[in-house]
Amino acid sequence: MKRNDLLFLLVCLGLGLLAEQSFFHERIGVSYLVFITGFYAVVLGRYRLAFHNRRIGLLLMVSIWVLAGTYAFYDNLLFRGLNMLLIPLMVFFHIVLITSPDGTKWSKPAFVALLMDKFSRGINYSVRFSKISFRKVFKNMTDNTAQVIKRIFIGMVIGLPLLFVITGLLMSADSIFQDIVLKVPEFILGLNFIEGVFRSILVLLIGLLFFGIFQVLHTHSKPKEDFSRLKEKPALNWDGITAVTILILLNSVYVLFAIVQFKYFFNEELLSGYTYAEYARRGFFELIFVTLINWSILISFLKLVREGRKKLKVVLKVMYSLLVLVSGVMLTSAYQRLTLYETAYGFTLDRVLAHAFMIFLMVVFAYTFIRIWLEKLSIFHFYIIIGLIFYAGINAVGLEKIVVNNNLERYEETGKIDIYYLNHLSYTGLDGLMDLYEIDPDYPELKQILIDRKQSLDGMKNESWQSFNVMKQKVTNRLNELDL
Repeated sequence: MKRNDLLFLLVCLGLGLLAEQSFFHERIGVSYLVFITGFYAVVLGRYRLAFHNRRIGLLLMVSIWVLAGTYAFYDNLLFRGLNMLLIPLMVFFHIVLITSPDGTKWSKPAFVALLMDKFSRGINYSVRFSKISFRKVFKNMTDNTAQVIKRIFIGMVIGLPLLFVITGLLMSADSIFQDIVLKVPEFILGLNFIEGVFRSILVLLIGLLFFGIFQVLHTHSKPKEDFSRLKEKPALNWDGITAVTILILLNSVYVLFAIVQFKYFFNEELLSGYTYAEYARRGFFELIFVTLINWSILISFLKLVREGRKKLKVVLKVMYSLLVLVSGVMLTSAYQRLTLYETAYGFTLDRVLAHAFMIFLMVVFAYTFIRIWLEKLSIFHFYIIIGLIFYAGINAVGLEKIVVNNNLERYEETGKIDIYYLNHLSYTGLDGLMDLYEIDPDYPELKQILIDRKQSLDGMKNESWQSFNVMKQKVTNRLNELDL
């Protein structure tokens, strides 16, 4: 431990205090952005821009900031829960990546092993540091001092039970004394002493965790020992003829299914005997089938089948391509059926997410089609990047706003809208209800819902800075100004 390390320990404890203040007091809002700002200020100060793998590192950093920003600008309950888990994982992935040598294969399974190794070493470092520091503190203690502390501890163990018994007897003997003693817990709780102790311990633990992880991360470009100990196991090889047989069987069924059901796939009207719900659900079963079966087969065959014979290799590529094309037909069919379902029953967050996910799958299958014929392309490398962009993008665009706007447009066309669903959404849904009130103030039960929400907001206590949210502040101000 050098002097700079001790100073950095104080910085990490300060970062631990910032984390405790940001995440363990009120509902998380702008505090997530504040913490991310402080965290990356420490990262920049620690490594002084000596980063590696900068392109993917920059994409990760932008994505992290976008996801953290959603806590300040949106209030989507689904993404709030997911991001509480994903952002810390992405941050750890990012700092390990930018401190690993250039050319690190971050899309390989070995990198996951490296992440686990770094995390384990960071915790071990913190534990060892704590043990050594504890020993050093008590190493300089004289025997007399140690004996005094020991006797005090023994006296507390014996005396506290006696104190409780005697206090109880005296309380029963004198009511005035009893009233005084009963006020002591209220006084202690008013001081928040116990809470302060626990919060101090939490700050210490978080600070030590940050300190340990930063201490085991290095930005040297030479050492490769991190991966030399974490070599991947040799991949299994599947037989090319077996793969072709499986693909021919599957593609035969898919092509026949597409031909027979062609009208069913692309007809904008309902087939006789089907409701909208049945029509849409059948499409989602096909989508699940595509994603779980076809995509899994493509990935496993592309990675595991190694065929040297040229003719058989061409046949495999043709079969792969046919599987991609038929999967695209099914995705298009599912997309159209869901659109028809939304026209009849309205837009929800789940349905818009399903639309977005199908578009994502179309992009994935399109890239996979290119990868079939250009073997040098890295498939998992692209999947990770496009997955990261997709997830950050759906967080940034504000899906609830899209749901609300589409439902309002549908109301203007059909006169139908589910105000109870909009009320179920976050503050964005409440904003949509106020838009509807301005369009049609006489809509049944709408005014009462807005009055109830206004009373609910008026009854809420003033939240701290940690919980500040742009959408909530905007909607609250608008609701207070609305003439009900």
